[in-house]
Amino acid sequence: MTTPAAPLIGFGQVRHTRLRPTRHAFAYPTFFLMLPMRSLAKVRGALAVNRAGVISFHDVDHGDGRSAAQGGALAWLDELLRAEGITNATGEVWLHCYPRVLGYTFKPVSFWYCHRADASLRAIVVEVNNTFGERHCYLLDAPQYGVEQQARKVFHVSPFCEVSGSYRFRFMRTEANAQDAGRTVVRIDHDDDTGPLIQTSVSGTLHAITAQTLRRALWGYPAMTLAIIVRIHWHALRLWLKRVRFHRKPEAPASTVTR
Repeated sequence: MTTPAAPLIGFGQVRHTRLRPTRHAFAYPTFFLMLPMRSLAKVRGALAVNRAGVISFHDVDHGDGRSAAQGGALAWLDELLRAEGITNATGEVWLHCYPRVLGYTFKPVSFWYCHRADASLRAIVVEVNNTFGERHCYLLDAPQYGVEQQARKVFHVSPFCEVSGSYRFRFMRTEANAQDAGRTVVRIDHDDDTGPLIQTSVSGTLHAITAQTLRRALWGYPAMTLAIIVRIHWHALRLWLKRVRFHRKPEAPASTVTR
């Protein structure tokens, strides 16, 4: 019998650089979850899943908000893949996301790594939320680690960027070693008609989720959800003071998925 995959926690950094019309950059320490969604219900661990906890994961925070009793976020994902003609992503699905901290969460972006039964990567779903309560998914078909993937930008995220141009995605993950469970890096760059505009990345070293690593996360980042929201508005204010052009929010795209 195959041993179920164990949930992981990553400690690392999020970086953001705007190149035009004025340079604006920041980098912050962060932590995130890397969860094996097909195995999660089979693993008894320190992470609170669909229940109250200082640091917790809840299915309703993803996808169409269905509860665990309705199949949860994994059922939503499987339906999305089938609707897009992807029927062979039956292996493990790893979800890279932010948790709830002290009961609160905001997930600007989450990444679903969908594998075939032979553990090869079949698809990646990039699940994006904006501060208006809207959600959109970019589906990357047949991606490869270390190889750039592209998608047309169709969803409003920042009032200081038009809904135009394209994204360039690159994903990397190293194998586990004696010290940790490997390392993950995600890079997302936004290009407009002129060229590169924004460069972002989130990276971190992965560890098993234990009482010790959860304490490290809580003590190191006790108000992470609040910090994410405050930083979004703080940097928006700074861009406004720098007179970067402000764009009104357009209507959300008719389809919730872009390939």
